Amino acid sequence: MSQYQGSCLCGDVRYVIDGEFESFYLCHCSRCRKGTGSAHASNLFSTSASLAWQSGEQHVASFTLPGSHHSRSFCKQCGSALPGLHMGRKLLMVPAGSLDSAVSLRPNAHLCVSSRADWDHELEHVDQLDGLPG
Repeated sequence: MSQYQGSCLCGDVRYVIDGEFESFYLCHCSRCRKGTGSAHASNLFSTSASLAWQSGEQHVASFTLPGSHHSRSFCKQCGSALPGLHMGRKLLMVPAGSLDSAVSLRPNAHLCVSSRADWDHELEHVDQLDGLPG
């Protein structure tokens, strides 16, 4: 069985995932773009893995968009996306960027590409820098 560790940006919240991820999706829907402030959400999913908070559970908040199943968990201190249980606590969703451990699973698919931001195309042609621009 695999074990993954993760944390928020400020380090107040730390967690451990025990088990395997079944899928990894990059979602371009407008709700995920709003929630991440980026081109897409990058989330891992599992119906069998368990989540254990190592520290800072009191700093974890969740938001569910009224009238929808769209929800996200985050650190109340720094705003970082964090894991949460969804769909009646049957589905664990883990923001890939919150993991401190490497994951061998690669994304299964881009979702909701019809909602993709108009600037999110042919990004492989954009300059790539190892650090901040000089």
